[in-house]
Formats: sequence, C-alpha cells, structure tokens
Amino acid sequence: MMHRSIILTLAGAMAFALSSCGGGSAPAERPPLEGAAIGGDFTLTGKDGKPVRYADFAGKYRVVYFGYSFCPDVCPLDVQHLMQGYHLLAKDQPALAAKVQPIFITVDPARDTPEVVGKFAANFGPELIGLTGTPEQIAAVAKAFAVYYQKREGGSPDAYLMDHSRAAYLMGPDGKPVALLPAEKDGKAVAAELAKWVH
Repeated sequence: MMHRSIILTLAGAMAFALSSCGGGSAPAERPPLEGAAIGGDFTLTGKDGKPVRYADFAGKYRVVYFGYSFCPDVCPLDVQHLMQGYHLLAKDQPALAAKVQPIFITVDPARDTPEVVGKFAANFGPELIGLTGTPEQIAAVAKAFAVYYQKREGGSPDAYLMDHSRAAYLMGPDGKPVALLPAEKDGKAVAAELAKWVH
C-alpha cells in the first residue's frame, strides 16, 4: 500500500512539474544579426538630388538592399519580393509597417543618377527610397554594410553588369542589424520575417 502511494505521489509531482514547465513563457529569440558589425551612418543622394542620411530614419526599422537599376534579373526580383512583403505587412498590420522604411542603395553610381534610381524605386511602391552617391560614398557605405560589388569584365562603357552580394538587411530603430530578410524566396516569407522582428 505504501509503495502505491509513493508512486501516485511521484506521478502527481511529475505532472505538476510538467505543467509548470509548459506554463512559463519561453525566452525571447535573439535577433540573428545581433552584435554584428554591420551598418553605420552615411549620407547619400535621394531622387531629388538632396542629401539623405541614414540617421534621418532613426527610430524606424530600416530594410536596406544594395543593387542597381540596370540589373537584368536578380535585383528587380529581390526588390519585388521585399516590397511585396512590406505591403503584405502593411495590409495585415499597418501599425507595424508604419515603423519600417525600405531603402534601395545602388552599387552602380555611374549610371544610377538620382533621377534613375528614383524611378527604379518608384516601380515598387512610393515607400521605397532609392539612393545613390559618388563612387567613394557608395564604396564606403557598401563596406560598412559588408556588401561586395564589382563591375564585371566585358561589356561597353554604357552596357555592363555588376556582380554584387544579395543581402537584404533588416536594421533596428537604433540602426543596428537585426536579421536578414529572405528576399530570394517570396513576399510571404519576407512579411513573416518582418512580423517576427518589428515590434
């Protein structure tokens, strides 16, 4: 009889322990890029030819993507997915989307003038800001964001391709990196990742 009561007591204790474990909230997941040395203030040029600083968007989450307007395939598709994700978030959770500023930075300043980069960005929605700058400015900001780019050999002075990395960064309100957005997938995947980290 004693043996059975001990078993029942242990079973009850285990059930209580299990319910206690399940009842607590799990620790919040840490941002995957937390602490990474990516980003930093910069000053580039917007579509109207006026200077735009990274710090102008302090307090907002920033989606930052590097590419170029003459890109035949990858850039337009990535930016389309990013902005589809942004617009899905805006539809489902407009208050969260209002905290996000999408930014496109060219790696081809020779051809992407303020007007050209502005028109390119406008194709994907009025919320997307297109930025360009001098070759030196672009080199500095690309280095700060750990972005590789290089003019591909061949082509003519006006018709050439740029090789570049495809990272789409989500930066926090403090300007520091939070996560990479899955721009290579689709808008739904981007929206899900935005909803996960934007608070």
